[in-house]
Amino acid sequence: MKRALYPGSFDPITLGHIDVIQRGTQVLDEIIVAVAHNDAKQGLFSTDERLEMIRQALGSKKGVTVVKLDGLLADYARHQGIKIILRGLRAVSDFEFEFQMALANRRLFPQLETIYLTPKEEYSFISSRIVKEIARLGGDVSQFVPPVVSARLKAKFTAA
Repeated sequence: MKRALYPGSFDPITLGHIDVIQRGTQVLDEIIVAVAHNDAKQGLFSTDERLEMIRQALGSKKGVTVVKLDGLLADYARHQGIKIILRGLRAVSDFEFEFQMALANRRLFPQLETIYLTPKEEYSFISSRIVKEIARLGGDVSQFVPPVVSARLKAKFTAA
């Protein structure tokens, strides 16, 4: 059974993330979406809010589970017996960071491999950062995120 971790902050999850999950289910038996807190990023949504939105957006998608990730990804993978990390690449600019992370994870857990999938072209420019900025400025993000996320962003910025 091919199991993979798809880690990220997903603040918020976008249609690009969902597309990578969908593509991943075509080649993997199970994908564990691992929602992490990133100290380097100012989060808009709490980890619990992100977990809830992702679960709502994915529904009961076969072969996909959503978990909170605490600590090192390599340690979690080792503990769960997972040897594959799934990552999405939108552009060449993503590659350097992803390459460094893959090498660091492999150094921490030598059996851990990272595979990369590209989203559909119409999602290749979408990032959580861009989505938050559009929403903050009152723009319509419904073409970039699932409906539950669009509603949560609107509520978050209307209340602000």
